[in-house]
Amino acid sequence: MDKNFSGQMTLLKALAILLVVSGHLEFSIFGMFPPYSFQLALFFFISGMLFKDKYLDNVSEYFTRRIKSLLVPYFAYEAVYLLITIALVPVVGEFLGDTPSLKSFFITPFLNGHQLLLCAPLWFVPQLFMTMITFLFLLRLFRKFDNEKYSLIFFTILGFGTIPLWKIIPHTPLALVVIRTTFSLFFVYLGYYYVKFIKDRYDIFTPKWLGGIILFQSFLWLFNRDFDPYHGIGLSYVLVWGRFDEQLIVPVFTSLTGIWVSLFAVKILYPYLKDVKLLQDIGNSTYHIMANHLFVMYIITSLLFHYADSPILLKITGSHVFTRGDKIYSIFDPVQMTYLYFVIVVLSTTYLAKLQKFLYKKIFPQKLS
Repeated sequence: MDKNFSGQMTLLKALAILLVVSGHLEFSIFGMFPPYSFQLALFFFISGMLFKDKYLDNVSEYFTRRIKSLLVPYFAYEAVYLLITIALVPVVGEFLGDTPSLKSFFITPFLNGHQLLLCAPLWFVPQLFMTMITFLFLLRLFRKFDNEKYSLIFFTILGFGTIPLWKIIPHTPLALVVIRTTFSLFFVYLGYYYVKFIKDRYDIFTPKWLGGIILFQSFLWLFNRDFDPYHGIGLSYVLVWGRFDEQLIVPVFTSLTGIWVSLFAVKILYPYLKDVKLLQDIGNSTYHIMANHLFVMYIITSLLFHYADSPILLKITGSHVFTRGDKIYSIFDPVQMTYLYFVIVVLSTTYLAKLQKFLYKKIFPQKLS
């Protein structure tokens, strides 16, 4: 991997995790390209971009690397957050998640990943593991045909056929896993295909392409079920629960346009941002930011609620509280404090990740050498 490509991937990963955090705070970095319309597809796309063909002949090595990089830290985080959640019961008066059991600890992560609400965004990790292992075997299968057109057609059918299929099959937990996997496989393959057959052959980031994407995205907004461009969270879909509402193919198209605009932004900004250490740290800490950002949001909100009657807070924010669904997603006066939340969450989780890596290196120096 050349230095320029590696640097752009780090910046792209940083952008992807910033989109996740902004999505949970319900604002859009890219305006008409709201995060919930593509940010998870972007992560799958990045995973495809980083896939190496050498693993096609070494399945055991790929399994081992993915277990170490994805599942081992996942279950370590789950254990930590289980203890935190138990410790919070006397404070909040309830267990923030499913009742602890062997099933909730080992099985639920692969079904929906919401067994512990404080680290619920980590549901993505077991899904990514399942998707990438499936992708490896499918790519091994299609390699026998020695023609990328067959695999492109197959994965495209998966991408565009997933949502219509979800409309007609029973919505069981296992079916949801299959649907999430087939949907995400399309974007993994697109990332792989982009690096292998497009990146160095065609320039798809011209002014004409930009104009076409903006025009197409503005057309897609006509299909938005909750049109609110000021708020910026229209065109959203919730992959973890298979919530595509009445749409059939719009989520696929919005994912494609969102991925394109992300690649375009990185291509344009990389020369100016490549040496920004904070962005490098964010891009290298996506796993830890994914794991911890919701908990940090929860801590901020809890502190603000506790001191809500202080003269300073009352003067700045009034007494407004906005609640989305449950205690985890409560935001204190979001109109005025959304961006402050965003900055605090990103900075604190990034430097917490650096601290975690530092401590891990001190405890297990040989494993990181």
